[in-house]
Amino acid sequence: MPKYVIERNIPGAGKLTAEELKGISQTSCNVLTNMGPQIQWVQSYVAGDKIYCVYIAPNEEMVREHAKQGGFPANVISEVSTIIDPTTAE
Repeated sequence: MPKYVIERNIPGAGKLTAEELKGISQTSCNVLTNMGPQIQWVQSYVAGDKIYCVYIAPNEEMVREHAKQGGFPANVISEVSTIIDPTTAE
């Protein structure tokens, strides 16, 4: 199944409190539950004014629908073509 990286522009994201991030996470999980098992949230990175999320989904449209239902921006959605890490150099 394809993996996607979603860039969400959220001013002040890096300054969100643990409680605010918990609320965002709960909203996302509730939407995912309603959408079914085809779409999965892997993890997210909070940096500056952005949140970068990694999702597994059958297509980009499903990622966009998750963002719409959750009220989240999805400014850039990129399908991952390859994953590399330090072992790639071996």
